[in-house]
Amino acid sequence: MDALEAIGTRRSVREFLAEDVQESLINDILEAGRWAPSGLNNQPWKFAVVKDRGLREKLAKCTKYGKTVMAAPVSIAVFLDSKEGYNRTKDVQAVGACIQNMLLATHALGLGAVWLGEIINQREEAEKVLNAPEGCELMAVIAIGKPVEKKRTSMRKRIGDITLG
Repeated sequence: MDALEAIGTRRSVREFLAEDVQESLINDILEAGRWAPSGLNNQPWKFAVVKDRGLREKLAKCTKYGKTVMAAPVSIAVFLDSKEGYNRTKDVQAVGACIQNMLLATHALGLGAVWLGEIINQREEAEKVLNAPEGCELMAVIAIGKPVEKKRTSMRKRIGDITLG
């Protein structure tokens, strides 16, 4: 699928089939994140791939969306690595671009995913669960798996409603 099709058809997926995700697909998703733009090409992100059920259970307790974490056979925690940063605003924007690349790649690969940002409300607890290194700040968790087939829709504001002038 081309980029515009992927952007226009990607939806958040919260229900997954009980099937593993191939390691090669996980690597493709990480690769997509790795190629996101960043200021000075500093690439201020780190990833933790979570497949172990026991670890997923602990991570699930760090968010009100724990059911989604448990339903997904794999989650990728995305961190901002302050050791690689140079401007917090630009670095956070770069991590957002990284996450979007990963979501689009997941969709293009025939998988489903959802960006779980609420988990940052329990960031310190989640970082302990994930044994995050010093200087790595959790930005989000992406829950990934084969999507349960169902119609997913989304509305967007009209272009005229979001452009100034």
